[in-house]
Amino acid sequence: QLQASGGGLVQAGGSLRLSCAASGRISANYGMGWFRQAPGKERMFVAGISWSDGSSYYTGAAKGRFTISKDNAKNTVNLQMNRLKPEDTAVYYCAVMTSYYSGTYPLGRGDMNYWGKGTQVTVSS
Repeated sequence: QLQASGGGLVQAGGSLRLSCAASGRISANYGMGWFRQAPGKERMFVAGISWSDGSSYYTGAAKGRFTISKDNAKNTVNLQMNRLKPEDTAVYYCAVMTSYYSGTYPLGRGDMNYWGKGTQVTVSS
């Protein structure tokens, strides 16, 4: 079970930190990712991280502004979002891929095996 938190309302240029806690142990062979879904749009990949070595991959919109990180001891994955823009407004979802992920390519929705409930991020202009 995955539980995401940390969403909210923030002004453009501000920051938010999302966290996703897994209730079970995450294998070193797993990958975790953050996706987002804006109103009327498909759920899209944002960032992914390899649980084995922390290698990470970002979509172009996230690169340079967002940082994905993991805490093995707490079984959590975080997404630090800086310099937020109104177009970042979406429901953000964390998900687990129960097979090896190198952290060197974007994850697809079909790659993920478990999803958490989303957390709303709203960026005002």
